[in-house]
Amino acid sequence: MACSCSLLTFTCLIDIDLYLDYNRSYTGSEVMMKLSSRIKPISYLKAHASEIVRDIGGQKEPLIITQNGTAKAIIQDIESYEQTMETMALLKILALGNKQVDEGKIETADDVITRIRDKQKNT
Repeated sequence: MACSCSLLTFTCLIDIDLYLDYNRSYTGSEVMMKLSSRIKPISYLKAHASEIVRDIGGQKEPLIITQNGTAKAIIQDIESYEQTMETMALLKILALGNKQVDEGKIETADDVITRIRDKQKNT
């Protein structure tokens, strides 16, 4: 059974709020202009690979690589990638928690605390 109130859920909600606040700080056109300046053909990648790798960490924005005019790959710094993966993991945990709530698989915080205290007494 999942607890309906947990520190992990609280942390997840804070991270989501920060992410949403960050995204709200840009209007649609600013995001589009920002992305369009970071789109390069594969020939640019081939000719400037070392420069791209050297500069990608400082820019904190992905570089979109196209082939025949179609977006095919994204290059981003490792810190941003790790942050993206952490955010995805937190969103998956949140989705699982929401699914458990929808299925009624929850306990009140009081019940969880009582169960934990009982286990501590028995050990």
